[in-house]
Formats: sequence, C-alpha cells, structure tokens
Amino acid sequence: MSRIDDSREFIPVRIAVLTVSDSRSLAEDRSGDVLVARIEAAGHVLAAREIVTDDRPAIAAQLRDWCANPEIDVVISTGGTGLTGRDVTVEAHRDVYEKEIDAFGTVFTMISIEKIGTSAVQSRATGGVAQGTYLFALPGSPGACKDAWDGILLKQLDYRHMPCNFVEIMPRLDEHQRRK
Repeated sequence: MSRIDDSREFIPVRIAVLTVSDSRSLAEDRSGDVLVARIEAAGHVLAAREIVTDDRPAIAAQLRDWCANPEIDVVISTGGTGLTGRDVTVEAHRDVYEKEIDAFGTVFTMISIEKIGTSAVQSRATGGVAQGTYLFALPGSPGACKDAWDGILLKQLDYRHMPCNFVEIMPRLDEHQRRK
C-alpha cells in the first residue's frame, strides 16, 4: 500500500500551469488558481503560468517551450480535454509526448467515477513525458483539478511517496538522449 516515508527528504518540483481557454483571463482562471494553490501548499515551486487559446499548434508550442526549459520539471494543463470540436488539448499533448503515461487517464477516471459517476467517460485526461519533463492534461473544471491533484499528483510528485513516485525517476527520463 502507498505511504509517505518520512526518512526521505522532500524534494520540491518546479511546475508550470497552462490554462487552455478561448474565454478566460488570469483573473477568471479558477482551475489554474486551484492548481497554483495546491502546488504551493505542497511545497513545490510555480515555475510559470500562462493561458493559451484552444489552438492545437499554440498549445503544443507552449508545451515544447516549457519542455525545453531546464527550470521546469512538470507541466500541468487545464481545459480542452472534452469531446467538442474546440477541445484539442489532448491532441496537442500527444503531438509532444515521447511516451504516454497510459495509467494516468485510467486512474483519473477511477477517481472521477466516485465523484461524478458515468459522466467521467467524457474526460480525456492524459499524461506523458517529453524531453525529461512530465506533462499532464486535466479537464477545465476546478473540481477535476482538485481531484487530479489530490488523488494522483500530490502523491506522485512527492519523493517520499512509496513504493514509487515520479520524482525519483526524473533524472532518468531523458537517459535515451544522452551519449553512452
């Protein structure tokens, strides 16, 4: 069973938050605010925060820029994971991923089912890795952001979380790109 190993030191992670919306400004970005509050409360560092429109090339470009930035370890986007024609965040993420974290969407769905029942099937939350950076796409509702953070990311982004976590393998995410 999962647990926190208090003998291990907490390692803060540098996280960027990307809100995907055609209509929100930073002042109206409740989902982004939820993520920022949780990131900081957990002891992590907010490395960057932006809003982009529901435009697949623009989303992918921002993700690539942040993946190329050595001061960013994790990118969490919110919005654009639904089923409508403007919902292109998942496709933009997959344009950038080197590897997809398949179970992220599955676990998010399991958590969502407990909260919203079968409506959970309408979310396409996803996670992946590119250039040694973790990328997660969450739905645009504050509740979904709370669920993903509290139920998955809080634990997986904590080096003390056992039996394993995302932080402990960060140094090896891009090992395939290094010279041997």
